[in-house]
Amino acid sequence: MPNYNTRAVVQLLADFAPRRQAIRDRLTEFSAVAREEYFFELVYCLLTPQSSAVNAGRTVDALRAAGFPAELSGIEAILGNRDHYIRFHNTKAVRLREAWHQYPEIQSTLSNGHTGPELREWLVGNVRGLGWKESSHFLRNIGHRNLAILDRHILKNLRAHGVLRRVPEGMTGRQYLRIEQHFRSFADSVGISLDELDLLFWSRETGRILK
Repeated sequence: MPNYNTRAVVQLLADFAPRRQAIRDRLTEFSAVAREEYFFELVYCLLTPQSSAVNAGRTVDALRAAGFPAELSGIEAILGNRDHYIRFHNTKAVRLREAWHQYPEIQSTLSNGHTGPELREWLVGNVRGLGWKESSHFLRNIGHRNLAILDRHILKNLRAHGVLRRVPEGMTGRQYLRIEQHFRSFADSVGISLDELDLLFWSRETGRILK
């Protein structure tokens, strides 16, 4: 094994054992998401940057209740609600409207047989508001596998386990792919899939296996 933090890895394996089945069940749920739900998974991932996953989920529920996307007015107020506040809610409201208007193209691209990495690259280049992290998150949530969601929690855990020397302040696409490969190598070394590790790291942070 490379120069990973042995003590941290031992604890990681101990933490995984009791959560293994719940994590695998969650991944199975992602694979079973109906196609008609893909748009709301996209909405969720457009909302999460710099906002909590819990608030993003609550906001998706509020948008559904308000008739979105058939009803496109009032999005700013829903995203700005203090009960489930989404940062940069005005900008993100614009992104949600754009995504809905573009969704026929997005839906067609998702159905054309491309691999997960190919779809991610297309999403990054064509859908405003989706970077490498958000595109990976969206694709994972609709059943694609082995794409790293490199948010600050994952990066912090990778550093703690000796995978990274430091947490980068920002990332180019090339840097993202390089760190993703380090993450994948670490997953192979410890015998836990990249997707399982992602959910394990998050469950250690939050106490819950979130999407």
